[in-house]
Amino acid sequence: MEYIKQSMTFEIKEPTVLSFGKFDGLHQGHELLMKYMAQKKQEEKDLKAVVFTFDIPPREQTQNVQAQVLTTSFEKEKLFENAGIDYVIECPFTHEIMCMEPEEFIRRIVKNLHVKYMVVGTDFRFGHNRRGDYHMLEAYAPEYGYEVKVLPKMQRDDRDISSTFVREQIAAGNIEKANELLGYAFFVEGTVLYGRKMGKAVFGIPTINLLPSEHKLLPPLGVYITETHWRGKLYPGITNVGCKPTIEGENPIGVETHLFEFSENLYGQEVRISFLKKVRPERKFSSLDALKVQMEQDIQYAKVYFNTGKGVRKN
Repeated sequence: MEYIKQSMTFEIKEPTVLSFGKFDGLHQGHELLMKYMAQKKQEEKDLKAVVFTFDIPPREQTQNVQAQVLTTSFEKEKLFENAGIDYVIECPFTHEIMCMEPEEFIRRIVKNLHVKYMVVGTDFRFGHNRRGDYHMLEAYAPEYGYEVKVLPKMQRDDRDISSTFVREQIAAGNIEKANELLGYAFFVEGTVLYGRKMGKAVFGIPTINLLPSEHKLLPPLGVYITETHWRGKLYPGITNVGCKPTIEGENPIGVETHLFEFSENLYGQEVRISFLKKVRPERKFSSLDALKVQMEQDIQYAKVYFNTGKGVRKN
């Protein structure tokens, strides 16, 4: 897969099937778009699947809103690759793009990306003042020689499945519901950092530490049952998202995971930590001994969870 970013100059010479959007989280609604593109690629072997997105959520620029994302660009790249996408274009959301009339946007995209098919949802909007929609794409299809497929929104609980819906569930700590909407387990991906080694030295419970991007949406501070993906294998464990209030000093919000019956050194390794279930909120304990007792109880609770076969095996 080729990832084209930080450039307004992009061109693909092969015929393409294209979808647009923010694609934050790549949830089940997005999966319908991915499946359509995969189907077209099967039907026409020389066709390339292309996703066109922006380097920041447009409302961050237009409304001056600091948006936290379900998936960082790094995480999203892996999801697109697994979905069979050939090209991802992450276009800078510049003033020029923001003010571009939708008709001009269509002309440039079709010409530069050799578009033969487009697939969008019914809520797709683009161009200056969000004036463009799927009706406009359909209207210009005969002139530019492409076909448009418009897919209805997938629903759960009488609501459209959307990145907003998923973010609400993550922010509320409803991990299992969020995973149902995503179609896979919500995750944090990154490089294992050197920590203070207190988990092993003080508690006899070794941990690995990640420091997520400031743009990454995290679940509420607390303890979660998780699975860690490393080198194609899954390792059950338990994770604390928080700032370790019982430990003296100022601690940044991080993701700290204990892997059950695991002894490998993962410092500097890329891992993915998938969240399965919330155990409890983070809280300050009266002593390190009291914290250790609670940690051991949390570990036992998680082991019972995995022993009952509830661990997620997708993603």
